[in-house]
Amino acid sequence: MAHRSHALSMVAVLTLLVSILASYPRSAQSIGVCYGLNGNNLPSQADVVKLYQSNGITGMRIYGADSATLTALKGTNINLIMGVDLSEASSPSAADTWVKNNVKPYPDVSFKYIAVGNEVSGGDVSNILPAMQNIYNSLSSAGLSSIQVSTSVSFGVVGTSYPPSAGAFSSDASYMSSIVQYLASINAPLLANIYPYLSYASNTGQISLDYALFTAPGTVVTDGSNNYQNLFDAQVDALYSAMEKVGGSNVGLVISESGWPSAGGTGTTMVNAQTYNQNLINHVGKGTPKRSTALETYIFAMFNENEKSAGIEQNWGLFNPDQSPVYSITFN
Repeated sequence: MAHRSHALSMVAVLTLLVSILASYPRSAQSIGVCYGLNGNNLPSQADVVKLYQSNGITGMRIYGADSATLTALKGTNINLIMGVDLSEASSPSAADTWVKNNVKPYPDVSFKYIAVGNEVSGGDVSNILPAMQNIYNSLSSAGLSSIQVSTSVSFGVVGTSYPPSAGAFSSDASYMSSIVQYLASINAPLLANIYPYLSYASNTGQISLDYALFTAPGTVVTDGSNNYQNLFDAQVDALYSAMEKVGGSNVGLVISESGWPSAGGTGTTMVNAQTYNQNLINHVGKGTPKRSTALETYIFAMFNENEKSAGIEQNWGLFNPDQSPVYSITFN
């Protein structure tokens, strides 16, 4: 009987451990990195994919269909956000052609989202939803309906952001209502580029560095029953509130870009960049005060890209083009 009761107690302990692990935020599985190609000294796409794997990075965002990247991703199980320009999905036939050429030939690539447009502005905003619908229908017709369709927006679509519960889309972003409602109808999340750095750098008088870097020692903003210790959560929850106000209470968010530059501007040091990105990785598995759901997040960006504009634009990378880390970062 002693052996049997010992075995039963071991089963109970194991069961408890499994339940604890199942409920623990798995932030490592929520993290990807954006991979841009605006450099003339970058490693080959095959070497880049190996660098993702060797660092345990489980998600990638690319901004357009790149055959060498897609070929290198085959069989890797790296989740992929792939961008498509509005012009490539401007009609049902154009979308069909794009899916036929850039998605169907790669059955061993783990496509997760197609991002139809990235931070589209001006007169093109009216074309976002039709292009999304075209891509969605083309994927469905091709038997690829497991790939979700969305668009990637900047935080600039939010006109009111303080306090987070008052979050609302700006009058210039009225087109977001129909996009959010469409996402609700197809059960897909909105992709959003969230940059506390940009808000801090443009308003250092009112936004403290520790609030932007996740290092504030206590609550900075109180909003009803929700307490905010970092700007990232406040911005994400303002966007959730904005979506709720236009019928998107059940629409999730994927953070399709977030990061901190290591040089070239206000508050840009390697220490600050490392602090922000490591804290971001450690934080997003917990969700936000408004929604405790883990946030799938993509850090911007994999490399410093020398063909971008001088200044901060060239200094968002986690890695140098020679594949050495700009600063130490742990993805697990």
